[in-house]
Amino acid sequence: MSDQLRYLAQLAARGSMNRRGFLGRAGALGVTAATANLAFANAVRAQGAVKGGTIRVGIQGGATTDSLDPALAANSTAAQVLRLWSEPLVELTADGGLDARLAESFSSNEDGSVWSFKIRKGVTFSNGQAMTPEDVRATIERHATEGSVSGAFGLLRDISALSVEGDQFIITLNGPNADLPYLLTDYHLMIQPNGGKDAPDAAIGTGPYILKDHQKGVQYTFEKNPDYWDSDLGNAATIELVVINDDNARIAALQSKDVDMVNRVPPKVAHLVQRLPGVTLQAEPSAGHYVFIMHCDTEPFDNKDLRLALKYAMNRQEMVDKILFGYGSLGNDSPINASYPLFSDDIEKRSYDPDKAAAHYKASGHSGPILLRTSDNSFPGAPDAAALFQASAKAAGIEIELKREPNDGYWSDVWNSKPFCTSYWGGRATQDAMFSTAYLSTADWNDTRFFNDSFDQMLVAARRELDEAKRKAIYRDMSLVVREDGGLICPMFNDFVDATSERVAGWGPSKGFELMNFYAPMRMWVVG
Repeated sequence: MSDQLRYLAQLAARGSMNRRGFLGRAGALGVTAATANLAFANAVRAQGAVKGGTIRVGIQGGATTDSLDPALAANSTAAQVLRLWSEPLVELTADGGLDARLAESFSSNEDGSVWSFKIRKGVTFSNGQAMTPEDVRATIERHATEGSVSGAFGLLRDISALSVEGDQFIITLNGPNADLPYLLTDYHLMIQPNGGKDAPDAAIGTGPYILKDHQKGVQYTFEKNPDYWDSDLGNAATIELVVINDDNARIAALQSKDVDMVNRVPPKVAHLVQRLPGVTLQAEPSAGHYVFIMHCDTEPFDNKDLRLALKYAMNRQEMVDKILFGYGSLGNDSPINASYPLFSDDIEKRSYDPDKAAAHYKASGHSGPILLRTSDNSFPGAPDAAALFQASAKAAGIEIELKREPNDGYWSDVWNSKPFCTSYWGGRATQDAMFSTAYLSTADWNDTRFFNDSFDQMLVAARRELDEAKRKAIYRDMSLVVREDGGLICPMFNDFVDATSERVAGWGPSKGFELMNFYAPMRMWVVG
């Protein structure tokens, strides 16, 4: 066996490359499929992998108000649950490309205004029903129809028609959009029988696992789907998700081996977690960002001078140092960072300036305390970050009153409801997806109530611009508009910091969200 084949097999066995990718690379070396499969099997055995067993995940972010309806998923627990029982048409690869899932292949016309997806045959839902192109059409229709409450609604606003021709699902847009397949990786767009129109929260999908038991916001038990179509995904026989929102309790559960992996290791204790026997810290730079959001249409935040006063009153460097502890980078009041290929790094960085903050505050005419709501459930260290903000704002003569809200129900009762609170975003696959989800005027998740016609027009123009240099320039202008006029205060971009025990193996690089884009429980395996 050549050293190159052995190296590729080791990458595949660790989960850094899927088996199909490995077989393709091996074929390019002139290796037969039989030899490649033997190399892969040897590499897996060398790591002590066991097919079967139970993988237990301690996860932060869940609440008793969570729904199993993909359209309503709004936190990390809900997204992880979706990953296990359902699938999208396409998914992100570890290097940020696209992997065909329920769409076997896809293509567009010359200008990217019409996209065709060949739907995979032989795939069944967990209720035994065959998955069809009509199910795909109905799913996208449910999320895209006017009045939809889906978190992906803003991504699909440009659709003019949906149709099916044989095994092809066809999306016709109002204009070109070269990024459309990336938009369809959104975790809300999970394919369901009849699009989920009949029973959106039934948890019936084509995923590698079947939901067997659950108590919302507390615990979920999954068993391997015996009819799952992709042998590369799903090694454990059972996966248990335990919602542990308290940071200390989550780390303690990992240390005591009650769980095999956890998400959101607080940066302030990451160096301690790294030293725990049998524990490996998994840190990945990301497009995720910890934020403070103001409703631009609600007093007193409908005043631009007040918004600017608060932006200048935040000591971002202090927050990065004391909240992220090296696991992240400075933000600039835009949701876009260097994780995006069309990012512009020449925009002036906003820094703490109490004099400018005081001047804008005076111009706003506001007086009295400003209420900021926070919770541990919004992002790791959020209450501490809010206290730092309170202190730095005081130096500019701005009084911030803090209210610590209960963890349970934060995402239903506070986020996207109250006018000023701490929150987080995991980022998206493209700038179009991020802007469409949270800043387009009509987006259901426009959590800063940012309504700007010029911004909306630029977003449409960027979608239709196939010249990357010109599109990058438009995205730069959009970031400036959000930075100057929007209700987003983005002091920092966070690394995704997870941790795994020695009982499981197979961690690999990923793009997207935490826990290997929420695929870690399915791609990893129990070590015998």
